[in-house]
Amino acid sequence: MCRRIVVAIDSLKGSLTSLEAGAAARDGILSASPKSTVKVFPLADGGEGTCRAIIAGLGGKLKSVEVTDPLGGKVSAEFGEVLEKKLAVIEMANAAGLPLVPEDKRNPLNTTTYGVGELIKIAIADGCRDFVIGIGGSATNDCGLGMLTALGYNFGGGIYGRDLEKISAIDDSNVLPELRDCKFRIACDVTNPLTGANGCSAVYGPQKGATPETIAQMDDWIKNFGELSAEFLKLDKKSAAGDGAAGGLGFAFRSYLRGSLLPGVDLVLDALNIAEDLKTADVLITGEGRLDYQTAQGKAPSGVAKLAKKLNPKILTVGIGGSVADISDDAGLDAVFPILREPMTLADAMKKNIAAENISATVKQIIRLINSVNPPCA
Repeated sequence: MCRRIVVAIDSLKGSLTSLEAGAAARDGILSASPKSTVKVFPLADGGEGTCRAIIAGLGGKLKSVEVTDPLGGKVSAEFGEVLEKKLAVIEMANAAGLPLVPEDKRNPLNTTTYGVGELIKIAIADGCRDFVIGIGGSATNDCGLGMLTALGYNFGGGIYGRDLEKISAIDDSNVLPELRDCKFRIACDVTNPLTGANGCSAVYGPQKGATPETIAQMDDWIKNFGELSAEFLKLDKKSAAGDGAAGGLGFAFRSYLRGSLLPGVDLVLDALNIAEDLKTADVLITGEGRLDYQTAQGKAPSGVAKLAKKLNPKILTVGIGGSVADISDDAGLDAVFPILREPMTLADAMKKNIAAENISATVKQIIRLINSVNPPCA
């Protein structure tokens, strides 16, 4: 039987997209082993680029719509849809991300996730009921107040972080009825609780412009909001790991929308249904711009390699990177290789054509080595 190879390489940021890197690897494989079966998947870890990766992998479409930005203005936000699967893929940062707020205006009292709720509402109107949402890079600390308000909850009329102070009652009489049929899977790689020393206000508030006084105030307001919500929704008042993600947005998804908080790379791999191909593959080629000690700490190449080993212990897992430093033995990778073939500047190495050529040439040599030990079909 001819060799079966799965390729799933994360984007080389500033150089190649995930699928461009995968296509270059496929060229190298087929150059060395023309009769091999090669399946290329996009790869991401739940952060920036996740929407495009999943949509490209599933053959969906990207859509740009105008929604509310973190400061209450307007912004054009992109999200993806695979309508035959009723699937929407959203990165909250496109509507409520920190880069959308100028540094001199960063203050979590004055930012909102309302635009995130608008994106969900638009996708529901399009027929989507299955949601994959990345919540990294937020500018907000409103505990999902804005998002939930956009979806029909009433907390007294406010949508900004500062409005958490005055919440005393919750009304769900105008909530979108379609929400009860929706499934939310949230890419969440942090385990912070909602409040306290490790909560969203204390840990992430400073980077969003919060002063020590603001942090203390918001922590009290969010604690009250959490208790009111738990009582209203008849939930355990104990905060769960990940509730503090994205300024409490993790809590809003878990409690109000019955969402599942999942490691980003696991969520992406599940959405792409890569598992079926890994079960029968002989080789996995994965990688990213830099492979180092952080790779084993939830990065996409390690995630797909570990999944491959779990499903198929005999599979060879090979990592490639623009640069390779010390890498942990528990990253799930049998071997790692740098793709640079000669000295060059970083600027040259990141040029699309050079990066693609380097990937193709390196993978060709990897496959030749594998073939020399275990010849493929004739």
